[in-house]
Amino acid sequence: MKETIELNTEFDLQQYLSEFSFCENSNLFYEGQNTRVKYIYLNNGIKLPKFINEFWTSKQRQANSIHEVSYRACFKPQLPRFFIELLTQPKDIVYDPFSGRGTTIIEASLLNRKVIANDINPLSEILCKARLFIPDLNILKQRLDSIEISNDIKTEIDLLMFFYPETLKEILSIRQYLIEKKNSEKEDKIDSWIRMVATNRLTGHSKGFFSVYTLPPNQAISAKNQKKINEQKNQKPEYRNTKEIILKKTKDLIRTISHQQIELLKRTGEKAIFLSKDARETNEINNNSVQLTVTSPPFLDVVQYADDNWLRCWFNNIDAEEVGRKITMSKKIEDWSNIMSNVFKQLYRITKPMGYVAFEVGEVRNGKIRLDEYVAEIGINQGFSCIGIMINEQIFTKTANLWGVSNNEKGTNTNRIVIFQKR
Repeated sequence: MKETIELNTEFDLQQYLSEFSFCENSNLFYEGQNTRVKYIYLNNGIKLPKFINEFWTSKQRQANSIHEVSYRACFKPQLPRFFIELLTQPKDIVYDPFSGRGTTIIEASLLNRKVIANDINPLSEILCKARLFIPDLNILKQRLDSIEISNDIKTEIDLLMFFYPETLKEILSIRQYLIEKKNSEKEDKIDSWIRMVATNRLTGHSKGFFSVYTLPPNQAISAKNQKKINEQKNQKPEYRNTKEIILKKTKDLIRTISHQQIELLKRTGEKAIFLSKDARETNEINNNSVQLTVTSPPFLDVVQYADDNWLRCWFNNIDAEEVGRKITMSKKIEDWSNIMSNVFKQLYRITKPMGYVAFEVGEVRNGKIRLDEYVAEIGINQGFSCIGIMINEQIFTKTANLWGVSNNEKGTNTNRIVIFQKR
């Protein structure tokens, strides 16, 4: 177990990363390696270390089942846990300006940290906040049973290429129930849980979803393309019991969570701050208040929001086109850098003196653009000290290589995290 550093003492993070050696006993083929340190020069002439090692693996401290919510391009819980354990103390504030499905927020809450989440996508809060309040299964079942299934609710869009008619009636009834609860300001934590799970179970590639076979839930598909899949696979939607699926997914989500962790999430959730804003305009967050930010921003060539989220937005009565217009899309590295520069301006304002930012980015366009090096310069220009770039390499076993899994091809199997400190 990695010990949390006493942060009131002088802590040399560069030295810690340089001397780090990971060993996982369950891996028969790999016994750990020392960090490899390489140096690069940024365009501004600053010399910067890159720390390359396997700092965590997917097996290490198996992630809590509460994380198992599908979302496009999200990092594994082991990433924020590494930094939260290392660089914060209980009750410190941990922030994520691009919260996504809420991995940083959930992991920080499990570790008894205070949390602030922001994401301009309103689906982010729907998928994250509810998981801080774990429902009693009996109460959840009673609530689901109380939702009447109506034959009279109509929808303005054709969804029968995804759902069996009786299943669609159930979805429409649950949707209408949640709309009425929200509009009357009577939506409680049980309702929010139902909303979260139903949103996550709308479409997918197994019988654990409401839909006929389609792409995984984090890969949206249009109605037109779903018709093509149905024709190619010679399939038709079959009946799915939505209430049973919601209960089953709930049991899956809470299967490894302890009573103590449920109470911890609840206490954190009651004081958690959720924002749905542009990450450059988070004035609600106090100056010098955040000990650690762990995040991963949208990269270049991101998908169109409405195309990716139209069905989830429809279910939650959200205008996907309107949300999409608020999201800044950047295909040019110069435009992306300008946006991130203003994000870092906010991060510098809210970060405590000696606090940290861990900013995960990837190689894009087959490694032609190294966003980590751009980010390093951006953070430095906004006042941060850059400790270095940490590259977590996934070490594959010999067995994996037998199956043709190669090491770090085109950056696919690495995390690149640029680490900053406010000094």
